[in-house]
Amino acid sequence: MLHVSMIGCGAIGVGVMELLKSDPEVTFDLVIVPEAALQTAGETVRALVPSARVACRLNGERPDLLIECAGHQAIEEHIIPALEAGIACMVVSVGALSEPGLAERLEQAAQRGKTQVQLLSGAIGAIDALAAARIGGLEKVVYTGRKPPKAWKDTPAERAFDLDALTEATVIFEGSAREAARLYPKNANVAATLSLAGLGLDHTQVRLLADPAVTENVHHVEASGAFGGFELTMRGKPLAANPKTSALTVFSVVRALNNRAHALSI
Repeated sequence: MLHVSMIGCGAIGVGVMELLKSDPEVTFDLVIVPEAALQTAGETVRALVPSARVACRLNGERPDLLIECAGHQAIEEHIIPALEAGIACMVVSVGALSEPGLAERLEQAAQRGKTQVQLLSGAIGAIDALAAARIGGLEKVVYTGRKPPKAWKDTPAERAFDLDALTEATVIFEGSAREAARLYPKNANVAATLSLAGLGLDHTQVRLLADPAVTENVHHVEASGAFGGFELTMRGKPLAANPKTSALTVFSVVRALNNRAHALSI
């Protein structure tokens, strides 16, 4: 049985627990949340996984795996210390690694702890093909993200455009993946993930669009180089609890846990 601790009890964390609560090969022992969220999170966790505890930190526990589903601060506060202590970790908020030096710090912490940190693919596919293409000669990667206007609420796009009044697809950002992840951290995890698998944050081109004609999160990737080329289009349904996040993000966490817990992995 895989003993898991999870950081975060938001839409992603709750979705993961809901899908795995009956899996006999996976058990959630601990859910880590800020002190202000202890009571609310405790009620949610007890309803889903009665055997799990809710706390503000690991407190000396050594799970088989620690999963981050809570954002940038959780990486700094919990993931890096856990790696240094030799605890294997998974990271969902890959966009946080747009901060200069953070990816290197994660790697170094894992090296010191003689363990591994896995960056999850989240809402995008073909990460295995992109990483293989980098070995075989990757020259260009262009990512276009298209979401309904409401998905860009509470972002810089809301200050630059009247999102409620848009009648056609509108480019709200064009630039590098590093800048996209910095300006749109809750929407651009995909760009950062593609970058880390491929050409890096500064050499991956990103276009973000607010499109009133779509109801899904549409991700389009074009990659080319000496290896050949490929295009991928994915239409991900947003999480009902958080339209900024694709439901596939939850499924990618569940898949990663299944691969760790079960005898057959793919």
